[in-house]
Amino acid sequence: MRITSFKKAVSLSILLIGLLLAINPAGFAEEQNEDAIFNDKALLDGYSQKYTEESQDIILEIIQDDTLSPYKTAAAVRVFREKFAANILRNEKKMAVKALIRRLNRSDSSFVQVEIMHTLCFLDRYKYFDSLAPSLIQKLGHYNDTVSEMAFTAIDHIIKLGRNRTREARIIFSNIRRHLLVNRKKLSRIKEADPKLKREFELLRWSIKILGKQQLKKLPSEVINLL
Repeated sequence: MRITSFKKAVSLSILLIGLLLAINPAGFAEEQNEDAIFNDKALLDGYSQKYTEESQDIILEIIQDDTLSPYKTAAAVRVFREKFAANILRNEKKMAVKALIRRLNRSDSSFVQVEIMHTLCFLDRYKYFDSLAPSLIQKLGHYNDTVSEMAFTAIDHIIKLGRNRTREARIIFSNIRRHLLVNRKKLSRIKEADPKLKREFELLRWSIKILGKQQLKKLPSEVINLL
């Protein structure tokens, strides 16, 4: 009887402790912010900050490591682009591009894909923009807000570096227009654009500014009303 009573008392104590911790999470010695644990942007930013002190060789090794999580891989690609890509030597560039394409072909993570496409366009916009920009535009409508924001940042960064190139404006316009035409019925029910649609509209306005206002005639009326 004493043993049974003792077990019941222990179980009750554990239950009470659990309830108290649920009410006051500060009771944990190593408390972590729930938003930071489950927020994709926070995780990517955290790993990027962690890797920023690493050398170029280490970063490329991280990118090629098949065992790492997508967050770590994407963060390593971001650090490579922001810290090393602008000044990389020609021979090193070839090796880096090869490693990035290999990882792109092997990854099904949108975080990794967007960071790599962004980096490839940054390394060689003439070679990769035409083929990768449409894929980045598709990511603008991704269900994950972080992916959508990353895709917009990538496109916006690349086109601003290009000094308003007409060829790139045509690619942006035609691909966004195609996406909007497919979603005409959905657009007709929208009274105000959400953040994802606003990103598309911002890029659309940029392309129209470069190509001319006559491009407005090619857009569905539902888009004109929202613009």
